[in-house]
Amino acid sequence: MKRTISVGIIGFGYWGNHLVRNFFAIPDVQVKVVSDLDLNNLKNVRVCYPNVQITTNCRDIFTDPEIDAVVIATPSSTHYYLAMRALLAGKHVLVEKPLADTVDRAARMVAEANRRNLLLMVDHTFVYTSAVQEIRKLIALNQLGNIYYYDSVRVNLGKFQRDVNVVWDLAVHDLSIIDYVLPYEPYAISAIGASHIYRKKENIAYLRLFFKENVIASVHVNWLAPEKIRLTTIGGDLKMLVYDDLDSTKKIKVYDKGIVSSSHFNDCHNMPIGYREEGICSPQLDRTEALWKMGSQFVESIREGSRPVSDGEAGLRIVRMLEAADHSIEQQGKLVEWSS
Repeated sequence: MKRTISVGIIGFGYWGNHLVRNFFAIPDVQVKVVSDLDLNNLKNVRVCYPNVQITTNCRDIFTDPEIDAVVIATPSSTHYYLAMRALLAGKHVLVEKPLADTVDRAARMVAEANRRNLLLMVDHTFVYTSAVQEIRKLIALNQLGNIYYYDSVRVNLGKFQRDVNVVWDLAVHDLSIIDYVLPYEPYAISAIGASHIYRKKENIAYLRLFFKENVIASVHVNWLAPEKIRLTTIGGDLKMLVYDDLDSTKKIKVYDKGIVSSSHFNDCHNMPIGYREEGICSPQLDRTEALWKMGSQFVESIREGSRPVSDGEAGLRIVRMLEAADHSIEQQGKLVEWSS
């Protein structure tokens, strides 16, 4: 029989509620304690999960010897302090995205987890969706051919965040998807953004990632759009793919179309170019909830000592991109490089 993994969850807001629900559905997992500073949130825990202990002091989770792992669903500015306290208490840690609010803090978290041989994982939810996992498989199997570009639009009206700008709130999803599905590593970013509403935090931004390979990746995020759009296009020299996360029936469409040109002509102005169009297919996807997959991998990695998809190193890579994007915005789009 598998040993039951005991979990303490900090934060029972919108996302914490979903996390508690999914951890309850994972076999051989006990959600023992939920902590939140909001008494109304704790009342909701008491109603929905009467057997779960509640507390306003997260120290009760850190000092409980029966708790194996801590799940943190709080504002990003608190991630570092809560995660480090959990690691120092000998607990495995799962942190809501982003891993931390600076590269330095994210690196310290990774180093501490490694030093103590503990699991540190970040909730990059989209890499656990069936759609994104299918995209990764198609690219790995060379179904799209050589990748030319990745273009995404992630916009809606709100929700304005108090502690982060739109890049850290929305673009983090696309950066984690790019990091997961593309076989290339970006080395630099250029970003522009504008703030119109709240405390000079950008509510609209355009990001461009640079790769050593001949690939272009762009991300548009916006809190001031009239419609909610979640659309990604990936173009290759064999096929092209459109991923619409709001399409409940055909999230992925693979287009067997592209251009046909002759390499025998040295003069590009006279090179004949034709167009190929041979149909569209939409792969079937399983409907398992991504949060359940993510939580299950967290628990499995604790048991087996294995490395999850969104481990601390992946979280650090994304924070590095986010911080570089902020620096670029501050310098009106100047290219900002980083070392891997």
